[in-house]
Amino acid sequence: MPHLPTTPSASTDRRPRVLAVAHRGDPYRYRENTLPSVESALAAGADAVEVDVQLTRDRVPVLLHDRTLERLWGDSRSIDRVTTEQLDALRQGPLAVPTLVEAIKAVSGFDGRRLLIDLDEPGPAAATWSVVTELGAERLVAFCGSVTAMLAVREQTPDAEIALTWKQPRMPVRTLLDDLRPRYLNPPFGLVTPAFTAAAADAGLAVSTWTADRRRTMRRLRDTGVASITTNRIDVLRSVLDGPR
Repeated sequence: MPHLPTTPSASTDRRPRVLAVAHRGDPYRYRENTLPSVESALAAGADAVEVDVQLTRDRVPVLLHDRTLERLWGDSRSIDRVTTEQLDALRQGPLAVPTLVEAIKAVSGFDGRRLLIDLDEPGPAAATWSVVTELGAERLVAFCGSVTAMLAVREQTPDAEIALTWKQPRMPVRTLLDDLRPRYLNPPFGLVTPAFTAAAADAGLAVSTWTADRRRTMRRLRDTGVASITTNRIDVLRSVLDGPR
């Protein structure tokens, strides 16, 4: 995600700008985790696009949320049994399972935007970071995910920006925060209250949250003091964040 502003916004309440994060691209317009979906979200004003990464049989990071290709591509094989060359056979017009390389290159064409790479488990961390460094794209990516996955990311690099996915109302223990050094705590929106964001701030953390698709939820989160909101409806979130308070 883009870094938080170091100075307040020009709005009358002087609150920092809330970042708009597109969940798997622009999935109401294009299939999730595809290049058209990523590019549509960026064109709609997303500050960052959250994508899921899995490894193919030949250990290439590609954009896919599920372990299998069934839901999106009608293929029952698990992704770790399919090579990148075999993925080409699933292409449906402009839609295909993109590699992480392709996604990073797409984001690099939009100044100041980033990919938020969601890892559910530690396995893809090393190959993912290898792609990032080979492209010199360290400033174009941030990471979110489980404790084990984010610890695996931290083993690869001391500097990657991390949003720790967190599904409990209480704060993480200090020893975990010291080991992981996340910038953000990343809870589902139902956990977010003014008390939660205040507790996170006391722990030295900003709050990023997911996945809000209703205007009233977006407004509530904005007014709760979160640093970023993830949504499936990036155009709606953009209008809420850019509109009057």
